[in-house]
Amino acid sequence: MELLTGSRSEARGRGQSIGSKRAAVRRPTEEPNHRVTADSPPPRRPDLPGDLIRVATIPHSDPYVDAVLPPDVVRVGPAGDPSPWLDVAHLDAHAGEVDVLHLHTGDAHVAAVAGQCWAETVRRLGPPLVVTVHRVPPSGRAAPNAVEARHEAHLEAVLATAEVVLTLTPGAADEIADRFGRTAIVVSHPSAAVPDPDLGAERGLVGLRLGPPTAGVPDAWALVRAALSGAVSGGGRLRVLTEDERHVGRAVRDLAARGELELVVHPPAERPAQLQQLHVAVLPEPYGTHSRDLEVCRDVGTLVVAPTSGWSAQQWSEVVSYGTDAAGRLDPLSLTGAVAAALTRPMPRPADRDWRDEQRAAVQQVHAAVYRQVAADRAWA
Repeated sequence: MELLTGSRSEARGRGQSIGSKRAAVRRPTEEPNHRVTADSPPPRRPDLPGDLIRVATIPHSDPYVDAVLPPDVVRVGPAGDPSPWLDVAHLDAHAGEVDVLHLHTGDAHVAAVAGQCWAETVRRLGPPLVVTVHRVPPSGRAAPNAVEARHEAHLEAVLATAEVVLTLTPGAADEIADRFGRTAIVVSHPSAAVPDPDLGAERGLVGLRLGPPTAGVPDAWALVRAALSGAVSGGGRLRVLTEDERHVGRAVRDLAARGELELVVHPPAERPAQLQQLHVAVLPEPYGTHSRDLEVCRDVGTLVVAPTSGWSAQQWSEVVSYGTDAAGRLDPLSLTGAVAAALTRPMPRPADRDWRDEQRAAVQQVHAAVYRQVAADRAWA
């Protein structure tokens, strides 16, 4: 499906929101929207010195934001965590210093801060807002927890304000259209790691990475038991990876002390190297999250076992899915079977670097086209 975009003012003139499903299919009698593609970008804004566009990204910098930012963009600071651009006072004082505001959703702190008040401030001040949705909370739960409810309200507010919406899988785009009435442009996640040529992988080694407790992630002990059973059934062994030993719990530490599994505590910078050493990586991602770890595994050549509650299988073909329900609750038998099945498959080759470089360039071109479009809409308004 081709996805079309346009400004909020165009949408209002047609009596429908630009993100609606009706807006995604243009009738022959309608004035066409700009197709935002690398081959046919929208017109450039005529009054930008040096043809550079000033973009404030939230967050200011992280591996994904850095990878997709086009070279013809000036990133406007200041840097900070949390981003100063989430402060309505800073936004009010400095909105005139940017041509585009680009918000990346998914972080719990961003969801807590960038709600209705923040979105209304953006609308009042007028900087074009681009939103990339990295996580969609579960829908249809009778009693969503506070984090999920806050995330839902956050997305509703910022997506109603955004000029253009981006996301990373077709499944997420469909969910955004169904629940929030916005059409999202699907962009790929560019390369997240470069394999170490001096580092080998061990056949039969299953890795389970555990982080801090997160909404939508199954209980760590349940994950470990199911993954361990699958590793043993498949003739392999389990390595639990974590950046903080407190995230794994005493029961896991006891299993490691008895030699039933291996526990590796490593600094964040070593995550790609740790994933590269595995035959299979088990990813306990929350519901509806695009997985950066999966992209690392694709880069370094590690098979992935991931839950059905997201869209991991749309990211890469080398994914074996395990069962979770609509709220992300784990089916332990499904995870055990998925790990054992994955161990029967060969280890994939690392991603072709030339292809990954071309993919990154194409994603940057799409971002450049979007920035030019919304900056031009603002200049001509």
